[in-house]
Amino acid sequence: MDDIEYRTPEEIKSYQEELLHTALAYLQGHSAYYQRMFARCEINVDKIVHLEDLVKIPFTEKKDLQIFNEDFLCCPREKIIDYITTSGTLGEPVTFGCTEKDLQRLAYNEKKSFACAGLKPGNILQLMTTIDKRFMAGLAYFLGIRELGASIIRVGNGIPELQWDTIKRIKPDTIMCVPSFILRLIQYAEEHGIDYRNSSVRRIIGIGEGLREQDFSLNLLGRRIKEKWDVDMFATYSSTEMGATFSECEYGMGGHVHPELIIVEIIGDDNLPVPDGEVGEIVVTTLGVEGMPLLRFRTGDMAAKCVERCRCGRYSYRLTPLVGRKNNMIKLKGTTLYPPAINDVLDNTQYVENYIIIVQNSDAGTDDVVVKVGLNSEPDFDVIKDLKDRFRSRIRVAPSIEILPVDEIARLNFPAKSRKPVKFVDNRKNLR
Repeated sequence: MDDIEYRTPEEIKSYQEELLHTALAYLQGHSAYYQRMFARCEINVDKIVHLEDLVKIPFTEKKDLQIFNEDFLCCPREKIIDYITTSGTLGEPVTFGCTEKDLQRLAYNEKKSFACAGLKPGNILQLMTTIDKRFMAGLAYFLGIRELGASIIRVGNGIPELQWDTIKRIKPDTIMCVPSFILRLIQYAEEHGIDYRNSSVRRIIGIGEGLREQDFSLNLLGRRIKEKWDVDMFATYSSTEMGATFSECEYGMGGHVHPELIIVEIIGDDNLPVPDGEVGEIVVTTLGVEGMPLLRFRTGDMAAKCVERCRCGRYSYRLTPLVGRKNNMIKLKGTTLYPPAINDVLDNTQYVENYIIIVQNSDAGTDDVVVKVGLNSEPDFDVIKDLKDRFRSRIRVAPSIEILPVDEIARLNFPAKSRKPVKFVDNRKNLR
């Protein structure tokens, strides 16, 4: 089989080292930012031979992209076909320029990811995410489905009525969206007498939110969807900076990394690689990017590598579900946790319509967590007590809880110019 993901780990490593050599030579010849870095740190790229040698190179961070954005561009501006910006949820958005070659790479990446999730020519995917607003994801998914030879319906996000009307008219077998939106689709269907369980949809591909625990079992959100709607579910992990998506295969045992497109390191608190299977920060080096390639970019996302061969036959390593973002780690009443653990409780409480999590410094110098919640009904019990009991059973501690009107929470979720709903706000003065 020609696909590098099915080769032995030794072959994959050797292959990546050849691509790394090409990538470093390209940066040395075309990137103003990396030329300065190599000179300042006295790095001879010809001596970076093995993947283990990457530790000799400093990290690239989000702030570097923000401050020196244009210095990362490796080609004349007239070669840029498409301009993209990151969402800016953790600071100022970063602009990326993609050449024709980069868009072809993006299409190839998504083609492989969709194929990993079982799609092939003849399948119809309903895309429930935006393709405009300088957003990479929607464009990438469109290019990938087109490259795969399957069909796509670009409906965009939100509007359950339009989503169900489209499903009825065109009969897609796959939908792609933020997993928590599935619950809104189910709720709408139940309220309007739509027999969603017998619809054409047989597969859900989730983006932007997790569906599984670290042991690959479904999390609360995943279980709630599955109990309501017995369809196949696939989780993905992607980011604009990586220009790559890692999708689960049919066995749901982590996101498969495409070795020809990216090198992934998992880094511990000492900035050195951790043993396989141990959680650390995801650091990526892009391969084959022409416009704005990145070297050892710190994503801030926390996960672990799975290196044993997957039951699907692929030898390429996989990433576990994300634990959270490193800078978003919370120390609440002596317990260390990440926002996704809080999200999971709230997303699976039926009377919660919307919410926002706010973290700030307390007088004692520890983290103070306030969860502001909007309700879709008026339960005949103590909502705050019930929520705190749910939190304690799930994460052992309970944050402060405030009940606010749904409209007020919605305004906090969608500040001006936001492309994604904001569910976490970090007001701590000394961010980790």
